[in-house]
Amino acid sequence: MIASTIAGFSVAVALIMAIGAQNAFVLRQGLRREYVLPVVFTCAVSDAALIAAGIAGLGAAIADRPAVLAAVRYGGVAFLLGYAVLAARRAIRPGALTPAGRPAGTLRATLLTCLAFTYLNPHVYLDTVLLIGSISRQHAYPWWFGGGAMLASVVWFAALGFGAGRLAGVLARPAAWRVVDGGVAVLMVVLAVTLLLG
Repeated sequence: MIASTIAGFSVAVALIMAIGAQNAFVLRQGLRREYVLPVVFTCAVSDAALIAAGIAGLGAAIADRPAVLAAVRYGGVAFLLGYAVLAARRAIRPGALTPAGRPAGTLRATLLTCLAFTYLNPHVYLDTVLLIGSISRQHAYPWWFGGGAMLASVVWFAALGFGAGRLAGVLARPAAWRVVDGGVAVLMVVLAVTLLLG
């Protein structure tokens, strides 16, 4: 059970660390110290719901269909390798991630923006529902795997949101994103190989 939880945590961290629209929004809110707790909570709860749907729904749907399982596996491998290439490209040519423009001043508008970045982003579904859901089926304790993935989401968004204000100077430098994206590229390749051989 503990091994499945650790595996779920590791997989989720590797997937959600890639700097995308949702992470950029959380980082921006953290840099500005605006509605950080509600934004972090919204992202973490959304991820938990999508991960649970992947384990309960998609995982069960493909468990008895070898052709579908193979398609998901090879699609996941292709997606992970594609992610690795994009992360490697960002590591080679990093840019500073700086917030642009002022967000709307109300909590409601901020949370609606957060939900849009979460649910209108196809990568969120690929990461949580498809990839984590399918990888969890390879573990004896898929829900412990999912719990580890959910914990990773909470830790990541809390660290990103609340840590951003303290690390504004570091995170604005391209060298910081070179390290992050280089690590993400390596982890994605390792995950792709593991999924392919699993």
